[in-house]
Amino acid sequence: MWKTFKQIAAIGVITEAAPPTDGELRVCEHLQKRILATLGRALCIRQVDAGSCNGCELEIHALNNAYYNIEGLGIRFVASPRHADLLLVTGPVSRHMELALKRTYDATPDPKLVVAVGDCGVNGGIFGCSYASAGAVSNVIPVNVAVPGCPPSPNRILAGILTAITPAAEPR
Repeated sequence: MWKTFKQIAAIGVITEAAPPTDGELRVCEHLQKRILATLGRALCIRQVDAGSCNGCELEIHALNNAYYNIEGLGIRFVASPRHADLLLVTGPVSRHMELALKRTYDATPDPKLVVAVGDCGVNGGIFGCSYASAGAVSNVIPVNVAVPGCPPSPNRILAGILTAITPAAEPR
């Protein structure tokens, strides 16, 4: 081991020069500026499970891991709808969750945005409308952006969130 340390001390540190910076790769900074320009602060999301199978929730939880790191983009999840700017709703709205979803929407301060995630949230999925399901989220509250897929990938969910905060996004 001493032989290795002597060799390192004799040769010194040999590395390549850092590559020049590329402005197109600065996606994180661009997104942070876009969020701050639109909201003036971090984007706060309240996620609501209106009766899903939890497939979409697993993909949403993946957004918080080190690979996607949405907190580094200035997007965070909050526990109360009173602190939220955006509702991220998954699943077909079960009849038991219909009133709770309406109350959550009403408790969210204006201007509020809603993103329906997954096929069930977008159009009711395989459950549709029935005695136990109100179907799509848009049947209960206004939706700004729909993210189809069963379940959609974290990239598609993130794209839906970013589409919602774009000033051109209006309720359908």
